[in-house]
Amino acid sequence: MISMEKIDPNFSVPEEITEPDLIWVDVKNAPFALYGVFYDEENKQYQRLPSDVAEAANEGVVRLNRFTSGGRIRFRTDSSFLGIRVVQRNDKPARHMARSGQSGFDLYRKKEGDDRMHWYHTYKPSPAKKEGFSEAFHTDGAFAEYTFNFPLYDGVDALYIALKKDCRLEAAAPYTYEKPVLYYGSSITQGGCASRPGNSYQGMLSVLLDTNFINLGFSGSGKGEQAMAEYIAGQEMSVFVMDYDHNAPTVEHLEATHLPFYRTVRAAQPDLPIILISAPDQGREHRQAPLRAVVRATYETAVAEGDKHVYFIDGSSFFRQIDLWDCCTVDDSHPNDLGFYLMAKGIEKVLRPILEKENK
Repeated sequence: MISMEKIDPNFSVPEEITEPDLIWVDVKNAPFALYGVFYDEENKQYQRLPSDVAEAANEGVVRLNRFTSGGRIRFRTDSSFLGIRVVQRNDKPARHMARSGQSGFDLYRKKEGDDRMHWYHTYKPSPAKKEGFSEAFHTDGAFAEYTFNFPLYDGVDALYIALKKDCRLEAAAPYTYEKPVLYYGSSITQGGCASRPGNSYQGMLSVLLDTNFINLGFSGSGKGEQAMAEYIAGQEMSVFVMDYDHNAPTVEHLEATHLPFYRTVRAAQPDLPIILISAPDQGREHRQAPLRAVVRATYETAVAEGDKHVYFIDGSSFFRQIDLWDCCTVDDSHPNDLGFYLMAKGIEKVLRPILEKENK
């Protein structure tokens, strides 16, 4: 049988990078700017939360903490070659998610005169790889600003970038909105099942609004624990997006945690904009309607108590923007790229004016 790599070279992944005159740089070092994750020296890996916070939440968060959804590095260069070498302990391939989104990286760039970042390349791991991969390509050599997005559903122990020895390498400009938007929630929040990292709804919003963000979505594990609420309440952020009802095991669980979670964050940050979102499940209305009612009730209670910085987005509205709503998920639950785009556009309507107002 002829392999797909021989039929179409786009399916191949290089085993080694042989380009001459390269330098390899660890992205933990300047001038690279790291966003959304940090390097944990004890565990020798990038992660999203301090380990003690993850342990105080639940076992799922402990496991998923090393999954680097929302991680990014930013820099500027005119290198005519961009390669990566990733050290990973690859997770088992998901049945319903592209490997490029689960374990790969994607690259955005902004050249002089561009209005915003644009997708430029996706680094795709081979399914056979168990401990990382290498991949590279030639650029046009223009001096540009780059953003590498880390994997949504896999870990990264180390990341090295290959550049031409004679290239310029400088720090990137800050985001227009450098103080991050912080998202807390479920697998949908984490990015399942986008085809590549930049197609999570937060990734799209970051491009559309040029805003920094932190993704604290934990697949099946966004349970609204008080320890998580207290951690988030202490973070510096421009907006908090609370999006975890999809992981509530019961309506009663959500009733017991949702309003207290909101109140914990609000007590710590009285003027922080907080956006409450219900899940976009369109085909599971029988389950989602009671959960959505709890989220709405938190919003109505907050407004009744005088909160002028709280917002509610009905997630059932996202996919109604098109007539083929069933084309928006891979399994009647997790959005595909179209679904995430519709989520991003729906959230943008609320988020953009908040950011513009807060940054005048």
